[in-house]
Amino acid sequence: MDIEHNSRKKFYRFPFGAVTCGGEVRLRLAVSGAGIPSAVRLVYMEDGKGEVRKDMPYIFDVGDHCIYSVNVKMPEKAGLVWYYFELETERGMVYYGNNSKQLGGIGEMCFNSPSNSYQITVYNEDYKTPDWFKTGIAYQIFVDRFCNGNENGEFLGNRTDIIKRNWGEQPFYKAEQFGGEYKANDFFGGNLKGVIKKLPYLKDLGISVIYLNPIFKAYSNHKYDTGDYETIDPMFGDEETFKELCSKAKEMGIRIILDGVFNHTGSNSRYFNKYGEYDSVGAYQSKESPYYTWFRFMDWPDVYESWWGMTTLPQIEEHSEECRKYLLSDKDAIVKRWIKNGASGWRLDVVDELPGFFVKELRENVKKADKDAVIIGEVWEDASNKSAYGERREYFLGKELDSVMNYPMRRALIDAVSGRIDVEEFDARLMSIKENYPAPAYYSLLNIITSHDVERIMTRMGDAPSRHEISKDFQASFKLDGYALELAKEKATLVVGLQMMLPGVPCIYYGDEIGMQGYGDPFCRQTYPWDNVDEVDKDGRIRQRYKNMIKLRNSSKAFSIGDFECVHKVGHVYGFVRCYHDEKYLIVANLGTREERARVDVARYGMRKLKCQTSDDNSLLESSDGIHFIDIPRLWIKVYKVEK
Repeated sequence: MDIEHNSRKKFYRFPFGAVTCGGEVRLRLAVSGAGIPSAVRLVYMEDGKGEVRKDMPYIFDVGDHCIYSVNVKMPEKAGLVWYYFELETERGMVYYGNNSKQLGGIGEMCFNSPSNSYQITVYNEDYKTPDWFKTGIAYQIFVDRFCNGNENGEFLGNRTDIIKRNWGEQPFYKAEQFGGEYKANDFFGGNLKGVIKKLPYLKDLGISVIYLNPIFKAYSNHKYDTGDYETIDPMFGDEETFKELCSKAKEMGIRIILDGVFNHTGSNSRYFNKYGEYDSVGAYQSKESPYYTWFRFMDWPDVYESWWGMTTLPQIEEHSEECRKYLLSDKDAIVKRWIKNGASGWRLDVVDELPGFFVKELRENVKKADKDAVIIGEVWEDASNKSAYGERREYFLGKELDSVMNYPMRRALIDAVSGRIDVEEFDARLMSIKENYPAPAYYSLLNIITSHDVERIMTRMGDAPSRHEISKDFQASFKLDGYALELAKEKATLVVGLQMMLPGVPCIYYGDEIGMQGYGDPFCRQTYPWDNVDEVDKDGRIRQRYKNMIKLRNSSKAFSIGDFECVHKVGHVYGFVRCYHDEKYLIVANLGTREERARVDVARYGMRKLKCQTSDDNSLLESSDGIHFIDIPRLWIKVYKVEK
């Protein structure tokens, strides 16, 4: 018996992908061989509820296949719907469900109830995400390591409890460097003045969104141990400096997004005050503290819940009404205050550790302050079906997030360009995201290829040993050179080219545009070598490649909010189209290390005359039937625009 259902083909499932509440979905199954089944049924269920069976009547034949079809009304309440098929045959029950990789598309037949079901995301019809964000290009800045805006290089803040480092030195990475205990208190002097100083550079690069790692007062250099949500860290500047940054950035068409760390604070904070360094009465000091209900004590004061067991990061009790008023709902609550001061949104640290009701309340209040503010979550998996702490997360149903950091796309890009997966699986991974995410979220995804938590793309593309297999000392000393570096440059710039052409918001981690290297934290957090850029990117090739692809990305909305469809996935070549109104583009990428000739059929798009848009090539392709033969160099991407 041959059975087929393909969740990505409109013949089998219509409409494609996520649907709005109360909508109707048509599902079909094709069956051939081994006799006619006595019954064909759809088995579906709303998330967390029991199964419902619905008979699928025979409709017509296509070749040797009998087609069975059923229409299903989606629930009025947003959530996930799961489905598979069951057939009664002469040899017993046969089932058909999602494939073992759970990527959607063509599924698998089995003889027991399938463990993998297909997913339909059902979301609220009024779910909207900010239009300005979808068409932007973001740039992530780790403030202490980006730029010191003081001409004399002086450190701000007058702190005596830090280790001052020279710009360009290796960040400390082991306990003995801090005096025996890892404290993350080595600083290089970057500040908000430095970000202001480099706004013209970012504008010239083509950036329209800056995402800042945490900037609120805290002990550490990374600032994820918040000491005071109301105060810009004095080492970075003050509230007036922040307002100046937002104002000057706005004049250049650039918006600022802040990092919101609301899952935990620092033990050295005005709220917990374990060391008595703040003039407040913290939860650690007294049960009468106004912040006592903010935290989860098992045995006050020394036994408390902390983030992943790190006692310097006491966990916030999100059920605390007083805490939520302070952070979310009061007139001058933290999430509103900094939006009013000029920020255009929040990136939420470890959002999967925040309960759903907290994120919903956060969204409600942020949107009250500015309906166009963006809310981005840190989620490392498929955010449409993420479960955490026994709770299914509802990030994209209309009442929580606008976007997440698109780690699944990052992994797909790296695996494909590294040769670990073929273009078929690469496409399957990309299409799984498109299938599962509602369109408002899909076009708002923050498409990262490096972040403050992972290896830089240059190191990742240099076939460097896994950081899990080598020592910190080796990571600190590792540097690509020679052929390995040249290969890494080719691969990394191909990844960037794809990043700019795919749906979502590209995000560049500071320094990637000049080819900075480094393993994960803290080696991916080195200082930007402003005085030595030509030593890092000796021929300027990486910088130019970034600028060219960013310029191309910014030239048309087709690359941000246009339709996306794969048209070629053969050998090492991946081809797709981006269309927006009457603008049509064909993008062809060779992910392999040898030159390829690809036969690309785009007849159904009317793409008969194509002009190359990449700076290395101004060739014109013409074909009377819409079938083009394209020669493409190794590890390269070509972008063609339809000429009228």
